[in-house]
Amino acid sequence: MKVRVLGCSGAIAKDCRTTSFLIDEDVLVDAGTGVGDLTLDEMRRIDHVLLTHSHLDHVAALPLMVDAIASQMTRPVQVHALAGTIAALKAHVFNNVIWPDFTRIPSPDAPFIAFNEIRVGQSLHISGKHFEVLPAVHTVPAVGYAVTAGKGCWVFTGDTERNPAFWARINQMNVAALVIETAFSNREKDLAQRSLHLSPHVLADELDCIDKGNAFPIYITHTKPAETGLIMNEIQKFDQTQPFGPNVVHDIRWLRAGQEFDL
Repeated sequence: MKVRVLGCSGAIAKDCRTTSFLIDEDVLVDAGTGVGDLTLDEMRRIDHVLLTHSHLDHVAALPLMVDAIASQMTRPVQVHALAGTIAALKAHVFNNVIWPDFTRIPSPDAPFIAFNEIRVGQSLHISGKHFEVLPAVHTVPAVGYAVTAGKGCWVFTGDTERNPAFWARINQMNVAALVIETAFSNREKDLAQRSLHLSPHVLADELDCIDKGNAFPIYITHTKPAETGLIMNEIQKFDQTQPFGPNVVHDIRWLRAGQEFDL
């Protein structure tokens, strides 16, 4: 199983694309602006999109991607999301005002997209891969995902703040890599808390929830472009001079667009 990082920024700027991951050739996890770097041929291979939540930086490219390949589609793109995410997309995106209702065109019987409701704790078997829907704590209904093709799991937190239920489940898994958001620096910690995102100080507390003895690389994602350098410095300070918990120093790395995981 290959995971390709299409976008991992918390906002846009030159060379900054928002969250999206391509799993093998046919599944997207989130559909942020990073999807725009795919070729038309690559877009046509996508059969499933799993969304973490409804915020624009995670869904912006979904209507645009489907529009780009619509004339060559032979079956709807299957969009998997929480009930609240589906309701938000129907009300605010695919509403014939912001964008055509792709769930009803070209016809209700043969639409461009089909929504599939998911729930936390559910397991999905898609294209030979196992997806588990993980809990997230955000300002709108939200989830994360664990994905495996039979070896270790690639785990994505989605957008979240403190999340005990997530760590309880992760500690039961064979994790090969963890992608975790840290959207704001410590100087913006109050804003991070209000918007239910992580800052480096809270990240340190969260990583203390990993069972001692578990070791896997941790990739930081969703940093705001204007804050990325500061966030990096603050996390490096924690990781190098203030270990997370007793005698623990985590293998923390920086996620970048174009990076690939081979699991």
